[in-house]
Amino acid sequence: MTTKLFGERVARVEDPRLLTGGGRYLDDLGRGALAAAFVRSPHAHARVLDVDVTGALDVEGVVAIYTWEDLAAADEAEGTRVSEPLPLLIPHPALHAGRTPYALAKDEVNHVGEAIVMVVASDRYVAEDACQAIVVRYEYLDPVVGIEVSRRAERLVHDDVPDNVAAHLLQQTVGDDALLEATMASAPHVLELELDIERSASMPMEGKGVLARWDLEEQSLRVHTSTQASTSVRAAVAAKLALPLNRVHCIAPDVGGGFGVKIVHPWPEEVLVPWAAKRLAASGLGTAVKWTEDRREHFISSAHERGQLQQIRVGFDDDGHLLALDVKFWHDNGAYTPYGIIVPIITSTQLLGPYKPKVYRCEFWSLYTNTVIVTPYRGAGRPQAVFAMERTMDAIAAELGLDRTVVRERNFIQPDEMPYDHHLTFQDGRPLVYDSGDFPASLAKLKALVGWDDFADYRDRLRQDGRRVGLGLACYVEGTGVGPYEGAHVVVETSGQVKVATGLTTQGQGHYTAFAQIVADELGVPMADVEIVTGDTRRFPYAVGTFASRAAVMSGSAIAAASRIVRAKALRIAAEALEVSEDDLEIVDGVARVKGAPATRMPLGTIAVLSNPLRYAFDDAARAATQFAVGAANKVPVPDGEAPGLEGTGYYSPERSTFANGMHAVVVETDQETAEIRILRYCVVHDCGKLINPLIVEGQIHGGVAQGVGGALYERMEYDEFGQLLNASYMDFLMPYATEVPRTIEVDHLETPSPLNPLGIKGAGEAGVIPGAAAIAAAIEDAEGFVITRMPISPSELFALRREHDSQPPGEETL
Repeated sequence: MTTKLFGERVARVEDPRLLTGGGRYLDDLGRGALAAAFVRSPHAHARVLDVDVTGALDVEGVVAIYTWEDLAAADEAEGTRVSEPLPLLIPHPALHAGRTPYALAKDEVNHVGEAIVMVVASDRYVAEDACQAIVVRYEYLDPVVGIEVSRRAERLVHDDVPDNVAAHLLQQTVGDDALLEATMASAPHVLELELDIERSASMPMEGKGVLARWDLEEQSLRVHTSTQASTSVRAAVAAKLALPLNRVHCIAPDVGGGFGVKIVHPWPEEVLVPWAAKRLAASGLGTAVKWTEDRREHFISSAHERGQLQQIRVGFDDDGHLLALDVKFWHDNGAYTPYGIIVPIITSTQLLGPYKPKVYRCEFWSLYTNTVIVTPYRGAGRPQAVFAMERTMDAIAAELGLDRTVVRERNFIQPDEMPYDHHLTFQDGRPLVYDSGDFPASLAKLKALVGWDDFADYRDRLRQDGRRVGLGLACYVEGTGVGPYEGAHVVVETSGQVKVATGLTTQGQGHYTAFAQIVADELGVPMADVEIVTGDTRRFPYAVGTFASRAAVMSGSAIAAASRIVRAKALRIAAEALEVSEDDLEIVDGVARVKGAPATRMPLGTIAVLSNPLRYAFDDAARAATQFAVGAANKVPVPDGEAPGLEGTGYYSPERSTFANGMHAVVVETDQETAEIRILRYCVVHDCGKLINPLIVEGQIHGGVAQGVGGALYERMEYDEFGQLLNASYMDFLMPYATEVPRTIEVDHLETPSPLNPLGIKGAGEAGVIPGAAAIAAAIEDAEGFVITRMPISPSELFALRREHDSQPPGEETL
């Protein structure tokens, strides 16, 4: 009997190839291709007065130089749309002043790193030399840097946006402002907090990259790109270059990390490189062009995230029950809004976490600044939301002198209240309804895991030795599995091998393993016989992409659906060939056999032969698979409405998002002399519904925790007042090494299946990072005895807070 694999800790099948140097990343491809490089703005805000390329024309090896004027001329002559602004990917009614960049700057640059000129040359070295020889004249404009400067609107990022506000949105659970104010006024206690989360960024090991090749004979374009959304890139490139969709093929090779930054589609380079490849091929100058991003380019011309200022008012009773919660925040969206306002919408709707205040009101403003664009980064607005909510819960507990877990328990949504409707609109435009969860059970697990009830004694013992330790926790709920759809194609070859294709991309999450586990169980085949292909539009042309913890829910459900179609077809064909009832058959180890009489059997490979009656005449290997395949094929006709071949295509479109949840607890030690912060323990309880592969889920949690530690203690984008990014290298941008990440991350699982999909699963990809800053801030606060309101926090900042706290009169808090 085939062992069921769903839920088992199966080792990742992709790792041996990747760990032994068998990976094929973007920069491994395109040997002999022409190379592209870009002249990028050194100014955060300036008008482009003139671009003089004459100095680069004589550089040996230069093939072409393009400015915005060249794009415009080509558009007029060829009907392309490359000179137009890049698309606004996710419009929203509240985004009343959305702005997107041009592929090459037209008249103005709005952040350091914005591309102005593209050079194509025989190799990257020559292209970079030519870029150095190009002279751009600018009229310098005062930049807008930072949320406070943007709010004052004394300077403008875009002349036609007079207040620098790209979007303004208000959401409220029940009632109106009058109800909120009345509830707040009647609350026995009211607190106000001001919080600050600084910018960070994804920083995948592999930056972006594009390789495009134009086939003159087929008049088709093949684009390899390091992306999280290959089908979307394909559609965008086809539209921009005025090509039929079936003439553009987009492939995501192995991708060395994404974390959100590779969601945006298309990036300027993903339009320009294919456009240049097509033009140069037509001129006989080469058929392929390649660009790979260097690390400084990634810092100054990709995407950042996180930056928010938050103001919170909360009213509560003597027992800590939330009565009214009023949140306002200002979100820095950078110079443009290609991804709309998804990040602040997520913050505003995920802020409530597992809690149910009587009245909740959230209002935000998304602001332009002359800095790099802000798009989702792992967690995507949720770390900011959890920081706001969990810092509020800790403040309530401190005000009332209650245990922090008690305040949370008293405000939890209860299991018997599921599904729970918050009466808000989530990022997918659908109601914010939690599908399942048991928050009290999760907290009980976390308290047991970290030893919450015994920690006070432990802290007191260490204090006697002159050591400061603190314990913090944070809870979260994460919307996952957002639509609108994903699809998959499953085919059984005549060899019995199963080939599976999904348009969704992969960048290290273990998709090849988890998806193969699903197929193996659904079809009853050995996992070793299953091959998964992702992110190749030649194999599966339609998809949405890998982001928002949606891959397992969306593609996993689609793969299960396609597998069930194939299984049903296999049983029908086998039943007719073996002259038995379908109900009497089972598929075990790739063989359809009669239950209780396993000698009456037919391999799936043979069934694949029979699924196409003409195939036997051309396939010696298939014909030899069974002695009666030829005869059986003649009596198993293809039914009306059914295609030949043992294959099926399935799609999954959810009713609404699933909601995973979890809780983190962390123990830190703060050095009395240096104020260095060291993590002693990190505990996680996680609920993502039914687990396909606990090993992979735990790996995702570990990676997320590492990024959460980075966001809490190390990583920030440090701009000066002129819009220059001062730490645009790994020499200056701090990231946690293995020495800074907890050596052991203790994980426990709770499984509350989702009723919204056939597998009962929820997403897990972003879970580890979401509550990190909030939990670590709480632990530092517990160790130090004063309030932490800003993250990330460095030893020097903690040292300054100590001095400020020590200088205050007794009874006052540092806010």
